[in-house]
Amino acid sequence: MNQYYKKNRFTFGIGTIGRDMVYSLISMFLMFYLTDVINIPTNVLWWVNGIILAARVFDACNDPVMGLIVDNTRSRFGKFKPWIALGALLSGILTILLFVDFGLSGTSYLIVFGILYVAWGISFTINDISYWSMLPSLSLMQDEREKIGSIARICANVGLFFVVAGIVPITTAWSDGLGGLPQAYLLFAVLVVVIMWAGQAVTLFGVREPNQIKNQKQHTSLRELLAVIFKNDQLTVTAIAMALFMIGYMTTTSFGLYFFKYAYGDEGMYSVFAAILGVSQIAALIVFPIFAKKYERKTLFSLAIILVLVGYLLFFFSPNNNMLLIGISGVLLFVGQAFVQIMMLMFLADSVDYGHWKLGKRNDSISFSLQPFINKMGGAVASGIVGAVIIVSGIKDANSAADVTDEGLLMMKAAMLLFPMFCILGSYLLYRSKYRIDRKMHEQILSELTDRGELAESDG
Repeated sequence: MNQYYKKNRFTFGIGTIGRDMVYSLISMFLMFYLTDVINIPTNVLWWVNGIILAARVFDACNDPVMGLIVDNTRSRFGKFKPWIALGALLSGILTILLFVDFGLSGTSYLIVFGILYVAWGISFTINDISYWSMLPSLSLMQDEREKIGSIARICANVGLFFVVAGIVPITTAWSDGLGGLPQAYLLFAVLVVVIMWAGQAVTLFGVREPNQIKNQKQHTSLRELLAVIFKNDQLTVTAIAMALFMIGYMTTTSFGLYFFKYAYGDEGMYSVFAAILGVSQIAALIVFPIFAKKYERKTLFSLAIILVLVGYLLFFFSPNNNMLLIGISGVLLFVGQAFVQIMMLMFLADSVDYGHWKLGKRNDSISFSLQPFINKMGGAVASGIVGAVIIVSGIKDANSAADVTDEGLLMMKAAMLLFPMFCILGSYLLYRSKYRIDRKMHEQILSELTDRGELAESDG
């Protein structure tokens, strides 16, 4: 099976470049598009904020059900790829429609926006769960999973930071020729969707799954769904720790463009800042396998969290116009976050094996459905916090940094940095006290599953 590994590392990873472009565009910049590009009225924004929050919670609660559907799928193309293809097609079309001006206002605008946003969330879920839940099936060994996961996260971050660093200069450059920023944002949406479809095609036609699991024909009923999650104690711990971390991380990133426009005073510096952080985070993901060979995950996780917390504190106490200190704090924060990001993905993958060992049934997709569930719940909380703070602080009605009071800026900075810092600290404390799958235990799990005749004799 070794001949598949190197090819799978890249064909799997490439598939997420465009996916994360699309997700970043919607999760991080749709709100900015509504407030600062098409300038919807404040009374409508409150309703939009509520729709986004409710839709994300609703969609997140559907994730385990989608995981159940994928786990029970039997087709000539496997259980993952049909759903990857369907989700990519539908979510791409709906992404474009969210940036189309239909000339609506008031109640009619809210109805159409609500339908499109809910449909987008469901379609992206179809793709997201089936895509990431494929990862544990590509290898059973921790080292190989780390390589596959690292490349996938590198590709995901390339997509993320292309959007973060490129959206302001690209849409600004296009706006004159296209007749305004709304048209430029629409074309940008089309661009990232096309990239997503191309990358997903590479995954669909390039990834090959080695047949190592011997009991994949088992069916999981809807009644068993919650048992799969809550009887797997290591999956539950991982999920809660991930949720706390992602709420903090996504709250911070969702405030980014607002911070540079209204606190730093130069919206254009956001792209420079994002590019520096993107390079730092991708570099951290590249070197992660080297550190993973030398140090236990618990040690790496502790060091990564320390970097994140130091970055938060330095950022909060830095003057709003001091780019050097802000840049250093950002690098610390995002380098640490990159290590946490890949390790939490590995914790999820190992929890799949643990659940197989403990419960006697392998549920890749239900287990990995918790990742998008967590991301969406984190995004929902972050979106709600950002929307409320932007309105209450007075930023929604401001035209520039000069129009925002010191109290308003402090409110934004506390929500952007202090609240997330405490969430991430809580995530770490939970992990250290409850998570127990180390390398030795994982090897024991695989050995016992092999002895039970539920795994192939060799992984490579």
